[in-house]
Amino acid sequence: MINDLRFYIIILICVAVFNGLTPHICRGDTPPAFAPLFSIVPDKAENPERMGVVLEIFLLLTVLSLAPAILIMLTSFTRIVIVLSVLRQAIGTHQMPPNQIIIGLALFLTFFIMTPVWQDINQNALQPYLNKKITQQQALERASQPLRSFMFKQTKEKDLTLLVDIADIARPRNIDDVPISVLIPSFIISELKTAFQIGFLLYVPFLIIDMVVASVLLSMGMMMLPPIMISLPFKMMLFVLADGWYLIVGSLVKSFA
Repeated sequence: MINDLRFYIIILICVAVFNGLTPHICRGDTPPAFAPLFSIVPDKAENPERMGVVLEIFLLLTVLSLAPAILIMLTSFTRIVIVLSVLRQAIGTHQMPPNQIIIGLALFLTFFIMTPVWQDINQNALQPYLNKKITQQQALERASQPLRSFMFKQTKEKDLTLLVDIADIARPRNIDDVPISVLIPSFIISELKTAFQIGFLLYVPFLIIDMVVASVLLSMGMMMLPPIMISLPFKMMLFVLADGWYLIVGSLVKSFA
């Protein structure tokens, strides 16, 4: 019964559609087409300025998709998060502080360190562009200057020379002649090198404690007792008594001065 009812409904719908298209077919006309409610393709004949708006939207979406990489690679985030991760491994607390705390602290320290750069970009590039005082190209050039200056201060000359030689370009006369494609990888390599140097200096005191505890346990014949169980409280006590977080955070922030 239900199948027969569905069959009759389908037949009625087909007949109604055919009746609606019959007048157009008899006259040789094409059936009426329905215009889309929204289209991202601008009509050049009616409003050519919409083409620029669509391109700006695509450009904005591209920048937003690259925002995490920009935040991580072009700021102080790389050095801070590596040092904090090495510190956690050196103490021996593999999951304490958790990754969320490490990344959150690194993010807020990054915002604190990069605040002068963001203020310079906002004052000299973003606000004049929003007020239509400068063009988009001028805004990009003004926004890149504070960021380039920050990266140049933290980039080692040896790393910059390496990338210039690999790129096979003429030796730059000043910092303005260095392409951004050469500056960014040079800055990242320098940040990684500096982060590992700081991490090594942090690792040495805790490594000495592990060696002393292991030697004492071995001399007492406690070979089956893991040294980490004894050395961990001593390392945490040393870190707390030395006010380690104050020293490390202060040293990290001052290293970008």
